[in-house]
Amino acid sequence: MRKRESLRPDPQLNLVNLIDVLFAILIVFMITAPLMSQGVKVELPKAQAASLEEKKSIQVTVTKEREILINEFPSDPIGFEKDFRQVWTGDEEMAIIINSDQTVPYGFVMELVASIQRQGGKRLGFLTDPGAPPPRRAKTSKERKP
Repeated sequence: MRKRESLRPDPQLNLVNLIDVLFAILIVFMITAPLMSQGVKVELPKAQAASLEEKKSIQVTVTKEREILINEFPSDPIGFEKDFRQVWTGDEEMAIIINSDQTVPYGFVMELVASIQRQGGKRLGFLTDPGAPPPRRAKTSKERKP
């Protein structure tokens, strides 16, 4: 009598199923990653400038609707100086980064800058969009003449 051969397990991995699972996970991460970005939507003015990397800084954000946020805590133009004083440690080496929408009037931002300087803030930086083309140089009167 012939012995019946038992079914032996196949030692090869089935990579097709593994690849399908990995692609499904990748798609989930690609869809959810943009949704996880936190912060306030601000359209930055475009300019080319050197990057500023500060570990200890205070972020002052001004939205299109002129809402003011100090390190993501809301403030208003009237109480800004008092709210900034609560966050400001008095360290003159601490950077203050101003992140303002490009549609906000220049005078409104300068009022905030003046308030910051009254509190002793000296290291001010302004966030810009780094993908901007280089600024055009204005022609002098000698270059305009034919």
